[in-house]
Amino acid sequence: MAVQPSGFVKQIEPYLNKWRRHLHQYPELGFTEYYTTSLLGEELKKLGFTVYSGREALETEARYGVPKASEIKANEKRAIENGVSEEWMDKMRDGHTGIVAVYDTEKSGSHLAFRFDIDALPIEEAEQAEHIPHKEGFGSRYKGIMHACGHDGHTTIGLGLARFIAENHEHLKGRFTLLFQPAEEGGRGARAMTEKGWLQGVDEFYSGHIGINSLPVGTIAATTRGFLASSKLNVYFKGQSSHSGMKPEAGRNALLAAATAATQLHGISRHSDGISRVNVGKLIAGNGRNIISDRGYLELETRGENQDINQYMQTEARRIIEASALMYQVEAEVEFVGETEEVKCDESLIPSITKACESSEFITRVDPYAMVSGSEDASFMMNAVQANGGKATYMLFGTYLPDNHHSPNFDFEEEVLPVAVDAYIQIVKGVSEIG
Repeated sequence: MAVQPSGFVKQIEPYLNKWRRHLHQYPELGFTEYYTTSLLGEELKKLGFTVYSGREALETEARYGVPKASEIKANEKRAIENGVSEEWMDKMRDGHTGIVAVYDTEKSGSHLAFRFDIDALPIEEAEQAEHIPHKEGFGSRYKGIMHACGHDGHTTIGLGLARFIAENHEHLKGRFTLLFQPAEEGGRGARAMTEKGWLQGVDEFYSGHIGINSLPVGTIAATTRGFLASSKLNVYFKGQSSHSGMKPEAGRNALLAAATAATQLHGISRHSDGISRVNVGKLIAGNGRNIISDRGYLELETRGENQDINQYMQTEARRIIEASALMYQVEAEVEFVGETEEVKCDESLIPSITKACESSEFITRVDPYAMVSGSEDASFMMNAVQANGGKATYMLFGTYLPDNHHSPNFDFEEEVLPVAVDAYIQIVKGVSEIG
């Protein structure tokens, strides 16, 4: 090839670090990644990719958990203030974020697809001296929003791979589709890209994650086992407010209904056929100490080792929510805002990934698989590829983790970025290099 992978990756390491640190400063929540999307789009166009955005990239009605109109408008205003052009905003308005970038070499070969998630989390970033982003001046500029799961790194890895494809396309065959997906958190965005048809005709699909398991930099896992099906629910309890001293019997307490549901949901009997989980992650209720509360709000999730177990957990959750509402004579409205499917990686890809990475100067060890226990929005894409006869896998890229994912002190070793980029490049080289 014109540029050997190791030399290319060494050459772009400063580029990777620069992009990761810039993206880390501008975290955006799902379906509000306007600034991120516009930056990606402009960079990918420069590299010669055909770029699809807005309603071209997403199926509008297939999006889950789109933020309220007021949140959308506030984030659109901020994006414009940050320099996003009207041209880009016109494409993305009303929560149509994310990019699909396609490079067709116009030479017969395999169609490879890669997914990179781009959203952040509603977490306030730590400002302790030992937290590297704060210490080195690239912490989040937005109070209460943070890249606390490594998606700034994933986005950067995608840009590194895109640059390799663009600069070496003369030596490659086939077609490459890079999906920079919005709203991975909460299982909200992948289905919208999948239903747009981007995974049709894909021979091999790759995605992956920085961290999850704390492993030495240079270690990668070719596949993962253990991702769970999941459902995401918002619950609105509506009661009747009243004076707590003068007329308590006239009130219908939505706060107590929400609190009861929150505690009782965690008492759902676990399923004997496999892993089952439930978590209430948010509870908001109440007006004041002398007011019977007329409103309560919960955000919760269920998970299961397969779709059937997750459905059992979700059914039980709904039963408990309804019973809690009935106890306090309030109304309960359940809003379904996200889901993921169970997924199984194609372990037949392990030998080819292992062989492809043998010549890497960055990868020191390839584990055949890693055990995980979360859920992954990429499941929709993987299952779509496999249903059409293609192969799919989800990889891990090792790094030391100073704190857990989804915590204010989350960070990763930036040395993992060239490792992950090189892993994908070696895969591309193994499948698509012209012999």
